[in-house]
Amino acid sequence: MSPKETENYFIDRNVNAERQSYAVGDRSITFVSVVNQEKPTVFFFHGAPGSWSAFKEFLVDSLLIDRFSLVSVDRPGYGHSDFGRVEPSLKNQAYLMKPLLEKYANTPNILVGHSLGGPVIAKIAMEYPDLVDGLIMVAPSIDPDLEPEEDWFRVPMQSPLVNWAIPTSFLVTNEEILFLEEELRTMLPHWSEIKAPTIVIQGNGDRLVAPGNAQFAERMLINSKQVDLVIKDDVSHFIPWSRPELIKAAILKLEKKKGRLPSSPLD
Repeated sequence: MSPKETENYFIDRNVNAERQSYAVGDRSITFVSVVNQEKPTVFFFHGAPGSWSAFKEFLVDSLLIDRFSLVSVDRPGYGHSDFGRVEPSLKNQAYLMKPLLEKYANTPNILVGHSLGGPVIAKIAMEYPDLVDGLIMVAPSIDPDLEPEEDWFRVPMQSPLVNWAIPTSFLVTNEEILFLEEELRTMLPHWSEIKAPTIVIQGNGDRLVAPGNAQFAERMLINSKQVDLVIKDDVSHFIPWSRPELIKAAILKLEKKKGRLPSSPLD
């Protein structure tokens, strides 16, 4: 969404939102926020491809606006965060997100990550545990052994003879996924470092991410304060759009268990 489209989207829904950017070295990160002062902050991290607008419906949800500050991010290489400039390192992606989390560090922070956003928020929790109070991984690609073997076509896509005909967002996605299994393997010794309570939402009808990723999270998060799996039959990979109520309920459940908010009607 262009800046004007973003502005009009929120004006039409009578929501006071702000689009901002910040720099980390020579990188630029853009995010859109709806701020509710002194309320817990929920950060949304999209998959691949994607942009902050993958979660735009959450940023205009009256129940969430009443109870939280809401922040949706263009991950590096997508949207208006240096579009086309890929960052395959999950450690570097976490580092680029650190200033944003620090901006809201005076409130509890809940991170929501869909698909490839799942390992991103897991890496953030490993690197900066003091900035993370809860994780919601939605159809996350986190188990290296369950990554599909697709390199036969991903490597040729990097060739200039081929990539000129491919949309930029898909080239960024391709390079992220090309290195994802290796990145996930480097994370294996560090899952025990995550302390934040975690909810994993997974559909058994997911044809893009193996449902077994949810059980992987349950096995690996041995030091998390809690690990809840929400497994739904006949639910696809596209949970933020097909079953957004599952994500809303998970957000409210994490806060309810901490005793900061009253009971949610979605429970």
